[in-house]
Amino acid sequence: MASASLVAVALGFGLWAGVLIGRSISRRPATRPDVRRGPTLAELLQRTFRTTGSGLAVLSGSGEVVLHNRRAAELGVVRAGRPDPRAWAACRRVLDGVVATDVVDLAPLEARGRQPAAVMATVQGLGDGFTLVEAADMSESVRLEATRRDFVANVSHELKTPVGAVGLLAEAVLDSKDDPETVERFASKILRESTRLGHLVTELIALSRLTGAEALPDLEEVEVDEVVSEALGRSRLSAESARIDVTVDEPSGITVDGDRTLLVTALSNLLENAIAYSPPDASVSVSRTVEDGWVEVSVTDRGIGIAPEHQVRVFERFFRVDPARSRATGGTGLGLAIVKHVLANHGGEVRLWSRPGTGSTFTMRLPAARPVAGDRDPAGASGVGGV
Repeated sequence: MASASLVAVALGFGLWAGVLIGRSISRRPATRPDVRRGPTLAELLQRTFRTTGSGLAVLSGSGEVVLHNRRAAELGVVRAGRPDPRAWAACRRVLDGVVATDVVDLAPLEARGRQPAAVMATVQGLGDGFTLVEAADMSESVRLEATRRDFVANVSHELKTPVGAVGLLAEAVLDSKDDPETVERFASKILRESTRLGHLVTELIALSRLTGAEALPDLEEVEVDEVVSEALGRSRLSAESARIDVTVDEPSGITVDGDRTLLVTALSNLLENAIAYSPPDASVSVSRTVEDGWVEVSVTDRGIGIAPEHQVRVFERFFRVDPARSRATGGTGLGLAIVKHVLANHGGEVRLWSRPGTGSTFTMRLPAARPVAGDRDPAGASGVGGV
């Protein structure tokens, strides 16, 4: 009986202790799983300050650089821990209350490697004697504006020449109305100048479409052989007039994704350029190859060639290696620029090899529409057929 009573007491004590422990645990706050703390607002602001594309620098009232990001150093706002004097002068004007915000030109005073050519900065006050300098690289905008001005000037000059010539020739016709032979001679010149003017306007429109915001037509699978055939047809008359023999390799069956009209225009321009810069009785060849998934259509002439210093400029608008020859053949100086933009819009490029006195090879490179079983050997192309 004594042992039974002892067991009963022990069980009762155990139950009482269990209840107390349970109540104690229930009063404790529930433990939550360890959640990783997110960045604070100050940390986010610091990250933004470091990674922004603008050059940011905070200056104190004494001209000390309190804080700046790497971009500010790249743009020259801060050099060796000191602010650019022009930026600090703008900060002083803001601190003195002369202006609420100030815009300052921080373009490099002298060329130093590959640094930005044009930098503009805005300065505004932060209060308590601090100012913020925010700088941006404007080099691309300045370059585009200069290109636009040059283009407008060149277009004005190129249009003025044939228009002025037509006016003078028309006056000559009126003065020679009693001389049929003279009238016929001047009328043929008027026709030639008006044709050149029409070509110029057409190519200007084409170039504006290629470089502007107008959407290009949807690309489709195009047979390269058809592009070559149509381009040869367009250039047939020019080749015959200049006594140029145009040879072409055998059909290849290659296809590309592109716009057929634009590709024919580009290849026609290369052919016309090769014919214009080749001497009489010379030859021009067209070849097609595939290399590493790229389709290459090359036009080779045996003309005057292009000097190395001119090769980087031949794709510029209105640039002519030989202006006198170009004007004599009715060239506008826009053909190669159009070729460049057509290839760029097709995800390709145009390459040039040339040697003065030997000739030139212009190569259109385009991504192949589908894998080709084997690359063709450029040396195996045979010059058969002709225009």
